[in-house]
Amino acid sequence: MSNLNDLRSRVRGSVVLDGDDVFEQARRPWNLAVEQPVAAVVEAADADDVAALVRYARDAGLTVSAQPNGHGATGDVAGVILLRTRKLDELRVDADARTARVGAGVAWGQVQAVAAPQGLTGLPGSSPVVSVVGYTLGGGLSWFGRRHGWAADSVTAFEIVDADGNRARVTADSDADLFWALRGGGGDYALVTAMEFDLHPAPALYGGRLLWPAQQAPQVLDAFRQITADAPEELTLWLDLMQFPGSAPMVAVDVTYLGEAAEAQALLRPLDQVGGPLSDSRKVMPVAELGSIAGEPTDPSPGLSRAELLTDLDDRVAKILLEDPIAPLMGVQLRHLGGAFARPSDSPHGPLTEGYSLYMFGVPFAPDVAEGIRGRGRQLSEALAPYVSGRKPFTYLASDETAATAFSPDALARLREIKRRRDPRGVIRSNFPVSA
Repeated sequence: MSNLNDLRSRVRGSVVLDGDDVFEQARRPWNLAVEQPVAAVVEAADADDVAALVRYARDAGLTVSAQPNGHGATGDVAGVILLRTRKLDELRVDADARTARVGAGVAWGQVQAVAAPQGLTGLPGSSPVVSVVGYTLGGGLSWFGRRHGWAADSVTAFEIVDADGNRARVTADSDADLFWALRGGGGDYALVTAMEFDLHPAPALYGGRLLWPAQQAPQVLDAFRQITADAPEELTLWLDLMQFPGSAPMVAVDVTYLGEAAEAQALLRPLDQVGGPLSDSRKVMPVAELGSIAGEPTDPSPGLSRAELLTDLDDRVAKILLEDPIAPLMGVQLRHLGGAFARPSDSPHGPLTEGYSLYMFGVPFAPDVAEGIRGRGRQLSEALAPYVSGRKPFTYLASDETAATAFSPDALARLREIKRRRDPRGVIRSNFPVSA
């Protein structure tokens, strides 16, 4: 194996090695609960630098794992070279064509800030600081996915570096297999340096959060179930059970509606009938402010999570969710899916036929708290077992899960064959290797 010190002469970007003063900081992912025992951290100067790094790794028998900031980090990176892509910051929006082109270091908040004044939107999730490329390689469950499907469904082209260090442009016509794999199959097949995708009209957006004390949770969940039973695709609701340390438990509903305020207010009337909210931030808002609804942290922090897809939200599910406190979990979130998510999708995930997702989250302040968080998540999953479909979106996978959980057997077999053909020496490694 090559001495990593000669890596500095092969790339123009910064190289941080174990033993350097800034190594501990450089190797940290967004999720501070995850340890990353990498061999080196490279911040590439541009796409040519990424190609040079891959050629170096190929020749040295090493592996490269791309990570703009590490929202999906698993810690399964012992001895790899960690590639930071933040300097790949190209961002172009063509309002007439309703398209965007972004580098691998661009975050969703940046795209929305440029698209919003044009009456357009991408398909971002809850956080404005998540990278567009990383999120989309995992499929991308958006606020607007009920209307427009997976974020990956909107991709039209990838700029990539393959496992031999060659740059290429990948489309459905130029390389159908690789294009299919990258649209939601993870980043195990090539390093994506830029991506092009369609934007969608967003002339009006109504959104915000309603918050109540936990005593109101049964009524809130009833209203949530009533609205989501026949909600139009333009309307998305997420319900959150929350227990922050030192605070009373609460329940919230986050909402977006791609349309006029009066239409949204009529659809949301069952929530208004609950009464007694602690706060109500719903308003007409630009899509650039989408990330403010959930109010997720914009600085790195530790966390443990577990997720499931639910086939139903009947009385039994409601009872299980509400009968006991969620602590030591900090949050339990229900997302309404359906709509365009359930329609045919030529992507590794395919359609999401499950109507709801369940996401459980806690902050491991200490080892005993971490075990309690895992245990409470397992309890909920086991209690809901008759309603759990068994598969999970790629971006919902926990660090102890594998990519196999996200795909059907046929899709997984095809992904593994693409990996074998495109990267037989394992030069490229995603957060969740498809062959694991």
